[in-house]
Parts: sequence; C-alpha cells; structure tokens
Amino acid sequence: MLKRSLVAALVAGFSFQVFSQVESFPIADDGLDKNYELEKVADGVSIPWGMVWLNQSELLVTDRKGELRMIKDGSLIESPITGVPQVDARNQGGLLDIEKHPDYANNGWLYLSYSGFEGEGDGSNTSVVRARLDKNAMALTDVEVIFEGAPNTDNSRHYGSRLEFDNEGYLYITVGDRGDRDNTPQRLDMDGGKVHRIHDDGRVPNDNPFVGKQDANATVYSFGHRNPQGMAKHPETGALWAHEHGPRGGDELNKIAKGNNYGWPVISYGINYNGTSFTDMTAKEGMVQPNWQWTPSIAPSGMVFITSDNYPEWQGHMLVGSLKFGHVVLVKMDNEKITGHSKLFEGIGRVRSLSVSPDGHVYIGTDGAGIYKVIPRK
Repeated sequence: MLKRSLVAALVAGFSFQVFSQVESFPIADDGLDKNYELEKVADGVSIPWGMVWLNQSELLVTDRKGELRMIKDGSLIESPITGVPQVDARNQGGLLDIEKHPDYANNGWLYLSYSGFEGEGDGSNTSVVRARLDKNAMALTDVEVIFEGAPNTDNSRHYGSRLEFDNEGYLYITVGDRGDRDNTPQRLDMDGGKVHRIHDDGRVPNDNPFVGKQDANATVYSFGHRNPQGMAKHPETGALWAHEHGPRGGDELNKIAKGNNYGWPVISYGINYNGTSFTDMTAKEGMVQPNWQWTPSIAPSGMVFITSDNYPEWQGHMLVGSLKFGHVVLVKMDNEKITGHSKLFEGIGRVRSLSVSPDGHVYIGTDGAGIYKVIPRK
C-alpha cells in the first residue's frame, strides 16, 4: 500500500496537490481470472482502437487504419460504415476513439477522435467530430468538426485521443504531446499534452480553468500530460481518471482535476528509451503526483471500471490494457484509493481497447488477434 504525505500548494490561482514519491510494485499473478475464459467475437479489425455499444446487440469499433465497423448480434458486418473523416493513418495516427452522447437514445450523436488535417499548419493533430449513424445506409451523416487540435505537425505519434463524458454532459478529450516533449505539454497555448473539456457541440464551457487567460487555449482542462490513451468515469464519484504512456518507465494513472499540472516532462518516473535521464525530479511543488505509476512501462491502452455482478472478484475495480506485456491489468481500488494490481489473461496479445456491454460483460480488443468477450469458465 502506498504511503503518501500531502503538501498543499497554491499555484497560479489553482489548488494543487504534491505527494511523496509513488512506488512501483510487480504485477501480481494471483489467479483472479481463473473463473473466466475468453470467447472470440470477431476477427477482421486490425487495430480496434475504440469501442462503444449502441444497444445490447450493436457494437461499433474503430479500426485505426481509418475504418468504422459494426459487430451486430456477435458477428462483424462485412462492409465498413461510410462517411468517416479523412485520417492521417501513419504510425500511431488514424481513426482512434469513439463515444456516444449520454442522451444518445434521443439525439443519436456519436463522437469520433482521429488524426485529422483540420488544425493549423502542415501535418495533422487530434480532431473530433460528432455525427449520426444512418443504419439503413450504414453511413455517418450530419458530420461536424467540434474540436481541432493545433498546431499540426508531421510527427505521427502521441495523439492521445480518448473521449469521455462526465455526469454533467461535458466531453473530455485527451491529446498527447505529439512527440514535442520539451515544448508542448507545459505551454497552455498549444493543445498537445492536455486534457480538453468542451460542450457536446464544441462550445467552450465558461468555467474552464483557463478561460480568459492570456496565452492559454480555453478548452484546456489539465496539462502536463505525455500520451493519455485511457480515460474513464468513476461509477460512484463521477470523477474522470486517465492513464498515460511514460517513456521508458513512468506510465501514470491519474485522477483528472480542473487546472492541474501533471508535470510532464519536468517530473517523471521514466527515463529516455536509450537509458539516459532527461530529468532528475520525480516531484515538484505545483505539479501533481500520479495516483499510480508503472515501472517498467506496461504501455497502457483502454480503461474501464467494473460494476457488473458478472465478475464479483473484479467488482469495484478498474481494468487497464497492456500493449507491451499482452495482458489486462486489474487495478485494485478501495473507492478512489489504489491498493494494488494483478495481471489477467496473460498472453492474450496487445490489448488496445476495453468496453463493457449493457448487460455488464467485458469485451477486449487486441491488435491483430481479435475481439473477445469475457465469460464464466465452463
């Protein structure tokens, strides 16, 4: 269990928390998956970056290469959905996350993030559209851009791109640092390395933390992030949680709060990929410590909280996918306090996305190895 000493600091008009160093523990293999097995639902989606359920029978899946697919009644429909925006499908770019409006049943709005060309300058950055799905034509309609990250860059990595709504109906968007570690994350006038918060139609909420601030983009909600590829809402508190890739070590899991600076790259538990150091600090006043960190890196992607009775051993905890180690990580939680972690389904492959169906079943999307449903062991 982590022991943290809390120091209060007031920086730039916002309240921040600074903690003592966050230790890292080996991921336990304690058999918490022994009662469950994996049932393959679909092949044919190469990199299933995001998944969202429209209802109990229809699951939409983004394929990073630029296709939107539907799994209906447990089978992948052969033809992709048309009307998807043009994407910069290079390296880590492409069609990325998908989310539905909290009132989807009445308004039909879907939200997609992708590496788009809409921002300023050459290259691409993280963009978000909202659209509706015409199921008869299997096509997106009413497509409108509601967020365009800037500036664009020819660098094709660190787009971030997870989407999540909070209990008040605001949409949160993660944008990675775009590979510009030493410039972008700490600058409020650049969209990279941030979590952004907007209304469902793209308008900026008046109470965003940097509205009206000089040299600050009004959509910014938190900053100092590297490459956040997981985000989920806590089912009891409504708080937004996100994880992000560190470099070599120092993957982080954070509770996201208004105006907070999460420190990248000034503080980090990681080092350069070549083994050299880029900072000698893991903590600094005014910069928030992670709630959890992974060293060595697990390369986290996808994230869900488990509330379903289908998995009593996991109930109240969080699942995070590991691209690097090819398993699911069960992050054990006591309300909002992390108490440990365990590995599930070792060897499943690079876990890219996680989703929970309306009837409470976990679905796991893996790179090139299929989409799986977690069911009780027979």
